[in-house]
Amino acid sequence: MKVSTIGFTKKSAQKFFTLLRDSGARTLIDVRLNNVSQLAGFAKKDDLRFFLAELCGIEYVHAPQLAPQKEALKAYQDGRMTWQNYEAEFIELMAKRGVERSLDKRIIDDGCLLCSEDKPHQCHRRLVAEYLKDSWSDESLVIKHLI
Repeated sequence: MKVSTIGFTKKSAQKFFTLLRDSGARTLIDVRLNNVSQLAGFAKKDDLRFFLAELCGIEYVHAPQLAPQKEALKAYQDGRMTWQNYEAEFIELMAKRGVERSLDKRIIDDGCLLCSEDKPHQCHRRLVAEYLKDSWSDESLVIKHLI
């Protein structure tokens, strides 16, 4: 079982879609809180769905249950919350939501988690992938970050 992660900022459309196509992903799982922002450029929900199908043959799925809460994200972005506190709060939120029970593993297998951050180090998409691997006790789940 394999899951990738990708962020769209600091990437051209060419690089973004080439990384996705070359990854072998079958589904892009959008884990953003806001997937229609004007700041998203080519990664706005409807445009992204079109480009993924036309350029890569990849299905688009929005999974808001894998997104952070607006207040926590804002507090972290504004510097009122450390990454460590944000990470702990987000993992607790995932557990409360029970995403490991409600999420169909078939969506994750050969899927790619999308968020805006260019790198996964301090992004919740990495936390989602690691949380699912730990919760499912799946040593065979391989996580690859597309950067």
